[in-house]
Amino acid sequence: MAKKIILDCDPGHDDAIALILAYGNPDIDLLAVTTVGGNAVLEKTTKNAMGVMTMAGILDVPFAPGCSRPLWREGEDADVHGESGLDGVVLPPSQVTPDGRHGVDLIIDTIMSNEPKSVTLVPTGPLTNIAMAMRKEPRIIELVKEVVLMGGGIHVGNWSAVAEFNIKIDPEAAAIVFDAPWEVTMVGLDVTHQALATDEVSARIKALNTPLAEFVLGLFTFFQKAYHDEQGFEFPPVHDPVAVARVIDPSIVGTVRAPINVELTGTHTLGMTVTELRPAHIPADCHTQAATSLDAERFWDLVIDAIDRLGKRDAQ
Repeated sequence: MAKKIILDCDPGHDDAIALILAYGNPDIDLLAVTTVGGNAVLEKTTKNAMGVMTMAGILDVPFAPGCSRPLWREGEDADVHGESGLDGVVLPPSQVTPDGRHGVDLIIDTIMSNEPKSVTLVPTGPLTNIAMAMRKEPRIIELVKEVVLMGGGIHVGNWSAVAEFNIKIDPEAAAIVFDAPWEVTMVGLDVTHQALATDEVSARIKALNTPLAEFVLGLFTFFQKAYHDEQGFEFPPVHDPVAVARVIDPSIVGTVRAPINVELTGTHTLGMTVTELRPAHIPADCHTQAATSLDAERFWDLVIDAIDRLGKRDAQ
């Protein structure tokens, strides 16, 4: 049976790939898509999401924009995605009609209308929408199957020396999500930096010879230059679809049980996901785990298969 997910995103080049993977993989039932302010302001992430959904033929999934700013801090944009939040491609005119509900309400309603423990939340941006949904309807905490998020890291930061962007720009929301008594898997930079869009990967996608494949290559081309200029990567890491891949096949992303706390007050460590790896300090009932390894070849097999499936469907 396909695994039910809600994808909460902030496109973002890697969010675009996460959308394609979530909809194009037959083992995923994409129940809803919501957007949050993050990689760019909410207006832009919403426009980008609707454009990507149109490009990929994701027209039968409820969609709604959510929170425009962090819980109480000022928002920040991720420069690596360009002025539009999705530079490097031309988006088609949107054929997506927003659901009409606020994204937070769409999340709540979707969880409440499905069987308990059947829906996985997959946030790939700041955790503002998820934290707001928890506060508005606390019952979702015991109804959600698990939260598999892209964010944080055990040893690696990118928005500071020790903090990852999604966590650092709304650390209070992240703390709410990590501290709640539900299953949380942190798919952080330690593993997503291994999901590199190499020349070999691009060649495999180019060989698909579909408009969607060309669209993805356009994403990679801009992202590669931006990541090289900003962070010195030869090839760009596509973080967000790794969280989706973890839901599809958990064996692709290795994890370790560990308490994870979000730093909220440190002068130099704000947003750090402090991960306790000392065995004596990991309780038997620990509800959080951190990603530690990635089978990059199998990950890219999933992504390329999804691009191929959606590209062929659109050509029919």
